[in-house]
Amino acid sequence: MNKVILMGRLTRDPEVRYSQGEQATAVARYTLAVDRRFRRDNDQQSADFINCVAFGRSGEFAEKYFHKGIKIVVTGRIQTGSYTNQEGQKVYTTDVVVEDQEFAESKAASEQSAGGFQPAARPEPSAAVGDGFMNIPDGIDEELPFN
Repeated sequence: MNKVILMGRLTRDPEVRYSQGEQATAVARYTLAVDRRFRRDNDQQSADFINCVAFGRSGEFAEKYFHKGIKIVVTGRIQTGSYTNQEGQKVYTTDVVVEDQEFAESKAASEQSAGGFQPAARPEPSAAVGDGFMNIPDGIDEELPFN
């Protein structure tokens, strides 16, 4: 079984291209900085940088809603490949092909961290109505991705 689940922050805005042809397909590429749980004494790097690629509607979603610093969860599969570069050297690649992607924190927490690696803040309980749901002001529904 080839299954990957990652949670991290985007290192830059997704790079989106569209395939040629009658039915152009979005191809979004982005890199996730995934914190390591443990660090060796000599190891200065505390995160792994994982290349991800999303196709079709997932790619369009990434283009519209993802930006540098946002924390997301990705589910997908590892895909390896290789090619020969202009200097004639063989280059090996490893990507996560995205099957599912979603936000891992609220928009407010994402804006507050502004690309820093801080944990998400929890909303105040007073913001919730008696049934546990928050009221969304009129006119904001155009910004929501699940209309």
